[in-house]
Amino acid sequence: MTGARQCGKSTLLKSCFPTYRYVSLEDLDIRRQAIEDPRGFLSNFGIKTIIDEAQYAPDLFSYIQTKVDAENETGIYFLSGSQNFLLMQSITQSLAGRTALIKLAPFSIQELKRASRLPASLNDWLFTGGYPRIYDKAIDPTDFYPNYIQTYIERDVRLLRQIINLSQFVRFLKLCAARVGQLLNVNSLAIECGITVPTVNAWLSVLETGNILFFLKPYYKNFNKRLIKSPKLYFYDTGLVASLLGLENAMQLSTHYLRGELFENMVVVEYIKRKFAQGREPQIYFWRDSNQNEVDLLIESGGALHAVEIKSGATLNNSYFKGLHLFQQIAGIDTNNLSVIYGGDSDYTTPNGNYISWKNCWGTL
Repeated sequence: MTGARQCGKSTLLKSCFPTYRYVSLEDLDIRRQAIEDPRGFLSNFGIKTIIDEAQYAPDLFSYIQTKVDAENETGIYFLSGSQNFLLMQSITQSLAGRTALIKLAPFSIQELKRASRLPASLNDWLFTGGYPRIYDKAIDPTDFYPNYIQTYIERDVRLLRQIINLSQFVRFLKLCAARVGQLLNVNSLAIECGITVPTVNAWLSVLETGNILFFLKPYYKNFNKRLIKSPKLYFYDTGLVASLLGLENAMQLSTHYLRGELFENMVVVEYIKRKFAQGREPQIYFWRDSNQNEVDLLIESGGALHAVEIKSGATLNNSYFKGLHLFQQIAGIDTNNLSVIYGGDSDYTTPNGNYISWKNCWGTL
């Protein structure tokens, strides 16, 4: 199981498998044993063990392979880690064909609704985000996220890359937040941050493998070649973005110039959370041509293509379907597969397509 730091991996595994022993390689003494005596480590803890932050002992995976093959059982070990690159590197080298990969993101809207914990307003939800500790310990987002950023940089970034100037990396992270929902432009990031393009690509890789941000790829199957081919940049949590943007309360979002992009980010990542919960990889894209015609989100699901426009406003407006209808003519998709996810509270079905409330997004797909 992989996912961002503090997104609830350990708590979920311990809750689902209460009879399994739990061990974390964050503990330096235990980590040392796993590195120096992996065979003794596995013998000491036995089978049916949850090994957290397993990437800290990469050689351990070869011994786990031997143990799994000898026992010839499934579900012997559950491995988790917040550094996807290091964890996957070890799995690919030693446990290929013997594992199932599960990805976890912060809480989704549907999870919080079922628990009656969803923030009351859209702005509150965008500002608060979905990290479990905020809800479990009633931590104010303005206290949680700065500490989270500091912890992430001091622990994960130092391990993944030899980044000497950490303050410059924080600036880079904030510049990425200011570009949420926009086409990736590495040259612009390099100039504004005062670093080279290769450094930008390396640091983006750090943030991607650390499950902080991700890239939405453009869709260009069988269509006009004059299409935008740069990906869009999004984060896995809007609360983190709000903190990086320097917001101090939810009310500031009402007039913030990036509110629309934050809302778009939220809708896209909510679909990703849903697919992660199903153990599947989301097949999602955006579409934009050289004339700036655009569809915010395209979803391939069940053999069909769904086109989604994302609007943060709470008022219904038929003009929202303009880009969807243009794409419909190009792609030949059914009107039932055209949707506008908006900032209102109610769902509607119209001859143009579907209006879906932000509170109900992805309840069906």
